Amino acid sequence: MSGTEGAGTDIIVVGAGAAGLFAATWAARTCPDLHVTAVDGAKMLGAKILVAGGGRCNVTHHAVDERDYRGAAPAAIRAVLRRFPVEETIRFFAEFGVELKREDTGKLFPTTDQARTVLDALLGAAAAAGVHVVHPCRVQSICAKDDGFELGTERGPIRARCVILCPGGMSLPRSGSDGAGFAMARALGHTITPMVEPALVPLTLPDGHWLRQLSGVSLPASILLALPSGARVHVHGKPLKPIEGAVLCTHFGLSGPAILDVSRHWIHAHAADPGVRVIVQWLPGLSAEALDQRLLEVKGRSVLAALHGLLPERFLRAACAEAHVDGTAGVQQIPRDRRQLLTRLLCACEVLPSGTRGFTAAETTAGGIPLDEIDGVTMMSRRTNNLFICGEVLDVDGRIGGFSFQWAWASGFIAGCAAADRASSLRAAAIVNKSRPRQREASE
Repeated sequence: MSGTEGAGTDIIVVGAGAAGLFAATWAARTCPDLHVTAVDGAKMLGAKILVAGGGRCNVTHHAVDERDYRGAAPAAIRAVLRRFPVEETIRFFAEFGVELKREDTGKLFPTTDQARTVLDALLGAAAAAGVHVVHPCRVQSICAKDDGFELGTERGPIRARCVILCPGGMSLPRSGSDGAGFAMARALGHTITPMVEPALVPLTLPDGHWLRQLSGVSLPASILLALPSGARVHVHGKPLKPIEGAVLCTHFGLSGPAILDVSRHWIHAHAADPGVRVIVQWLPGLSAEALDQRLLEVKGRSVLAALHGLLPERFLRAACAEAHVDGTAGVQQIPRDRRQLLTRLLCACEVLPSGTRGFTAAETTAGGIPLDEIDGVTMMSRRTNNLFICGEVLDVDGRIGGFSFQWAWASGFIAGCAAADRASSLRAAAIVNKSRPRQREASE
């Protein structure tokens, strides 16, 4: 696309990921006579969509509200989510042939179990609405003008009446989400939160940690965060509730849904207190004291025999080694302090992560443009007229389970519809202004 071809564009959507394609589609559907162009610098469109949910794409969750998100403005998040609820998401994808199924976790996946189904539907919806998608076309600069915006791109300058900015955050940078959107936002008068961190990301453990020897072991667990004092970590003024789900031991540390969920809270807590610990309850609902009492009541059996069936034997043997307990010895032969260390490792295992796997392994970004710089009714910038912002570039990150996608759909819907209304008004005003000189000439 040359600069000349883009000169008459009404709306430019920067970023053609989940939020961008959705915003572009709704902009074009709201005002079909508008020219809507989505540009993206990635070689492959929708790379994040294709890898989401293990390649199945967790489109949304059956129940979504602001408590499922981190961000400094829960009320603003709630207002956006209510404008485009889960029922509308289901209806939209059904319109384009994607039937969703609800799994036991509440997550909604396409019945095909293929993320490609979701991406094809989004691209098909954009095409049906008349959206012009251009890629790879990296936006290098963006400047607000009196009559709109001028974007510098690899294919030359593009002018537009309105811009919808949704280039993603910094997670999975190979997908094109490399943080460039934050520089664009700053150039247009916005600030970025002091912390911009990977979220929904695996945690690393120090070299030699016993859990790293159990690579491939996945177990249901309950996760807590605790400060060195023993106090619970608080979120929005309330103690963080236990996070339940699968935990996967890996060669570098811990992963799995429960760890990804707790990671965004651990990162924020760790920034304030590096001593914050992850407490893994490998036997949810069973306290270390209760397990210790159970062991004491066992007569004539080895430690491993007494624990048989509670956890995989490979895991139990590793825990015994960490507690310096001979698993083949009788329970009564084990010194009290070692026996109690073993029960703590199984029921309240304290882990001090060494860090995270970073943005290259993160599913989303924590931090970004503060929501108080956005008009929640329209998603239009309070700093720059006719600029609309949605998606991951904002300071909103959802927990695992399709919540980040639901934010993309909801914020993209609002931004797209509002940008279309605005661009349509601007176009009408421009037509009136052009006609006035001719009217004056005729009267003279």
